[in-house]
Amino acid sequence: MSLRYQIIGRILLLSLGILVLGGAIAIWQARQAVAKEVDASIHLALQLITLGVNNAPAFQQIDDLSRFASLQQTRHLSIQLHQADGQLIHFAGENQPSHPEDMPPAWFIHWVKSDYPQLEHQLKTQDGKPLTLIIQAQPLDEITEVWQESLGFFGSLALLTVLTFLAVNLVFNKSLKSIASIVDALRMIETGQYRQQLPTFSTQEFDDIAKAINHMTGELEKTRQENHALTQHSLAIQEEERQRLSQELHDEFGQSLTAIKVMAVTAAKPQADAVKISHSIADICNHLMMVLRSMMQQLHPLVLTELGLKASLEDMVNHWSERNPGLDVQINCSEQVDGLDKHLTIQVFRVIQECLTNVVRHAQAQTVQIDLDKQAQLLELKVQDDGVGCDLQTLTRGFGLLGMKERIRSLDGELTVVSKPQAGMTITARIPLA
Repeated sequence: MSLRYQIIGRILLLSLGILVLGGAIAIWQARQAVAKEVDASIHLALQLITLGVNNAPAFQQIDDLSRFASLQQTRHLSIQLHQADGQLIHFAGENQPSHPEDMPPAWFIHWVKSDYPQLEHQLKTQDGKPLTLIIQAQPLDEITEVWQESLGFFGSLALLTVLTFLAVNLVFNKSLKSIASIVDALRMIETGQYRQQLPTFSTQEFDDIAKAINHMTGELEKTRQENHALTQHSLAIQEEERQRLSQELHDEFGQSLTAIKVMAVTAAKPQADAVKISHSIADICNHLMMVLRSMMQQLHPLVLTELGLKASLEDMVNHWSERNPGLDVQINCSEQVDGLDKHLTIQVFRVIQECLTNVVRHAQAQTVQIDLDKQAQLLELKVQDDGVGCDLQTLTRGFGLLGMKERIRSLDGELTVVSKPQAGMTITARIPLA
């Protein structure tokens, strides 16, 4: 069931509950009000009759009853005189409401009407004939008035309910349109269309959601573009590496093998100097072995597999120190890193390798400190230099930093870069091992 119908259903149930409760309270109050009104009318009529009888001479005859004419205006009562023989003389009373078409329904009369007392008062004429004055309640007019008031109350309540439904629908129409726009935008994001931007909404909550989604899509689009650029760069590097390897194989191995072949053919001749040729072939083979070892080191450091991460890092640091005499590279590596997963070790090795490459190319540093430590289920890497640094707010990220970030992210880790102009750069990586 949709949100609209859920809330409208709850409002309807609440309105019905209010109507039932209000109806019960209204009937109870009407019952009390009618009872009080009738009781007051009965006692007022009795007091008027008693006062009139006590302050006036006795009746001359039964027909001399004009002093009761004022009781014609007494509401909600039926006043009767009975002779001693039971003959009934009717003076005042109300059996029907003033407007019969406004009579309330029978169920309302049944719930409001109660048992009212009947009062009798004994009178005598001047000649001593007894008379009985009977006062009975006739509350139909009062019940009719209460019914009209109840109709007004429930009519107002029904009108308020209708207005509430209309107001809720107007608000929900506006809200559901905003929700529909947000859902459509999320569906487009699901398909990878991150450039879709939500408009500004007049409702604060929806506008906050829209701003959050727009910020998210902006970051996703930025990340998508970075990943696309990184992928293209990786493909370009891969092709360059293949081209370089192909060139080295052609230049080194091709020429060296050709020379060995020529020497082998020459050595087969009787006048050839076999000793000199054998030395030349040995020199060429030694050169090929050096070239092969260098190519294998570039593709994948064998020492990493054979001796572990610590030995590989120390070998790499020595290599960089030899190639860059003006750079002091120091490393502090724990023995515990040698037992790590192979995939993790190669990624960490490449990150440190990229850090050293950036230092040599851009930092103009004198010293570099590398710290690698394993603590419980966390591997911490810190590479710090004393170079020129940079302003990270204005830094255009190169593929080096982006590549390191993606490598650490692939390990579910976090890479942090801290740098200021003329204050060096510190790269910290925290990698969970669980």
